[in-house]
Amino acid sequence: MDYLAALTPPVVMAVAFTCLIVTIIKSQGGPNKAKEDAAADAMLARSDSPADAKTQGA
Repeated sequence: MDYLAALTPPVVMAVAFTCLIVTIIKSQGGPNKAKEDAAADAMLARSDSPADAKTQGA
């Protein structure tokens, strides 16, 4: 029975990792793509604003 106790954690982690990868792949593109792109564009616009340049001493 020691082998079962030794194999359980890696098997559980492998299943969890597989589920994570499947979720990431399924969430790419489709209706979520526009939201993700808009969020990324908003972050870039905020980081490029002139107010940030003044506060960072550039």
